[in-house]
Amino acid sequence: MTALRDYGASPRFNAAEKAALSAAESMTRDATGLAEPVWRDLRAHFDDGEIVEIVCTIGLFNYFNRVNNALQIEITR
Repeated sequence: MTALRDYGASPRFNAAEKAALSAAESMTRDATGLAEPVWRDLRAHFDDGEIVEIVCTIGLFNYFNRVNNALQIEITR
């Protein structure tokens, strides 16, 4: 989890993983759309179908987090 905080500089993630993480960060902060540099990075590493899967997965987990927050569900470990 620590590596995720600075994924852009972390050697643990390859360029494709960093592109997906950048999309996740961008969508989580602003769900109105992805900036052109984020799209460019995604297209450099993934085909259209993979991008749809990535964006849908990000959206689904954002949904889960918002529902959990609204219901004040405690995180269990």
